[in-house]
Amino acid sequence: MDRRLSIAPMMDWTDRRCRAFHRALTGRALLYTEMVTAPAVIHGDRERLLGFDELEHPVALQLGGSDPGQLAEAARIGEQFGYDEINLNVGCPSDRVQSGRFGACLMREPELVAECMAAIREAVSVPATVKCRIGVDDQDPEVALFALVDACATAGVEVFIVHARKAWLQGLSPKENRDVPPLDYALVRRLKRERPHLSVSLNGGVASLDEAEAHLDDADGVRLDGVMLGRAAYHEPAILGQADRRLFGASIPDVDAFAAIDRYRPYMAARLEEGVPLAAMTRHMLGLMHGRAGARAFRRILTVEAVRPGAGLEVVDRAVAAVREAEARQASGAAAA
Repeated sequence: MDRRLSIAPMMDWTDRRCRAFHRALTGRALLYTEMVTAPAVIHGDRERLLGFDELEHPVALQLGGSDPGQLAEAARIGEQFGYDEINLNVGCPSDRVQSGRFGACLMREPELVAECMAAIREAVSVPATVKCRIGVDDQDPEVALFALVDACATAGVEVFIVHARKAWLQGLSPKENRDVPPLDYALVRRLKRERPHLSVSLNGGVASLDEAEAHLDDADGVRLDGVMLGRAAYHEPAILGQADRRLFGASIPDVDAFAAIDRYRPYMAARLEEGVPLAAMTRHMLGLMHGRAGARAFRRILTVEAVRPGAGLEVVDRAVAAVREAEARQASGAAAA
């Protein structure tokens, strides 16, 4: 599986509607689910939690938990659903995650994480991977990151996605932790340099494809295996339309915003027939026209009209028309000048 670009799992954002939309922009990026706890997978509504459309492939299931037996069972269920990868979250800093003894707090327990990963690997035939931080709280990242990676590698794990910021669980909110403490990309590159046999992807603060390309450059003799985009891919999804060409070398045209909507349209139509509200799909599209004339009108129409009972694809058509009209006015004004 080519990991040069993946889209980060983000709670309440990267649901199945979002993933289908992102797939309309890129055919190659690896998509991730929101984190789902192992007990929820075992005891909850599996179709609601795990169901996805075949068009989403390649797609990975991210699990949360710290009980090896539960994680193995949940991973087995995920593989049966058809996921291409099972990923363990060792990076989320939220209070809810901490109280459940999973997420970033597991950086303090590398041997337990390794035990969990060994159980997952034994349970499934698809890749079992780890998404982690470089450390938490007062840990020395140069010690904590390598301890976690080495313990998991001993258990047979070969793929690591590293968020290059320490998770600060005491004294900072998860929102504050997005900017503090500083990112340490050099440490992630050092990990790849010193563990060249492992697949290492970088996550955290990557705001554009230009930055992604720079991180994948081997100017310092280190070639990372991948970059994971998070909020940039969600808030400015149009950048994904260039990803297959720029990051994967695909000899295909870029997918512009209008083409992406055309690609997504049959999916939306099918879901509307099933009773899925339009807003459940269009909420992931609000940033698609970022930076273009008419972007504000596009967002307003989708925000206000898509939530109305019975809203259908005519709402999307009006939003698209608002952008086309604004761009035509802009072009006409430029020509007149």
